[in-house]
Amino acid sequence: MPLDKNMPILVVDDQRTMTRIIRNLLKQNDFINTDEASNGEEALSKLAAGDFGLVISDWNMEPMTGLELLRKLRADEKLKATPFIMVTAESKPENVLAAKEAGVSNYIVKPFNAQTLMDKIQKVFA
Repeated sequence: MPLDKNMPILVVDDQRTMTRIIRNLLKQNDFINTDEASNGEEALSKLAAGDFGLVISDWNMEPMTGLELLRKLRADEKLKATPFIMVTAESKPENVLAAKEAGVSNYIVKPFNAQTLMDKIQKVFA
């Protein structure tokens, strides 16, 4: 199945700068249908109301972490199949394992570039 560049993507990060960077990297890869949420609660609300093909979320956020967001997503019957890429500055093995156990689709360690992001997205949809 070819990757749909028009699929809606939700970028979740409590740092506006990082949200803008990720959206710009997506745009460089011709993904133009992006939305953003500044925290996990806002993300869950947008996910419940919309039909997103992919979530790209930061790990370290307040008051709900990206891992907690992932767990809530996977526990929701309507949203549990939504592909989820976790973005983090930490590559600790225990974090990678916790994300995998929670059902993450892929994992990106900061800093990263447009090509790395595209590679991770393509692996999710391969």
